Amino acid sequence: MASKKMKTPAIDIGIPEDQRKKIVAGLSAFLADSYTLYLMTHNFHWNVTGPQFNSLHAMFMDQYTEQWNALDVIAERIRALGFPAPGTYKEFAKLASIKEVDGVPKAEDMVRHLVIAQEATARTARSLFDLVDEANDQPTADVLTQRLDVHEKTAWMLRSLLEE
Repeated sequence: MASKKMKTPAIDIGIPEDQRKKIVAGLSAFLADSYTLYLMTHNFHWNVTGPQFNSLHAMFMDQYTEQWNALDVIAERIRALGFPAPGTYKEFAKLASIKEVDGVPKAEDMVRHLVIAQEATARTARSLFDLVDEANDQPTADVLTQRLDVHEKTAWMLRSLLEE
């Protein structure tokens, strides 16, 4: 006798669906900013030239590698909250606060663009804390805190390259 297939249980992690949906909307924007920052950093790694080539090429590689790994963490948090993660250029372009850079900027301008993009990504993460705190969603708060630390530190290091 075949056993009867059980219905998939509703998500019951202690955060109501309406709050999870709002958190996911914010995390989706954060994922879009993070992916856009990743692409920008990888593009600059490929195309940097000039006297700082070696140091910037290596720095950008470290940064885009770290960013690539973070994308999975953010997307998997969205999935754990019960919703699909955005994953197309079209969705990312619609959700991101960071605008793509046209052409190939000079090395110093690449650094400026990355400072702006790192700080924009940090602002997007920070904007979610009230919602996450209200929902008592510590795992999302943990992801955001870890990412904020990276984005703020990276922005500081990049900005230091621009100081006279």
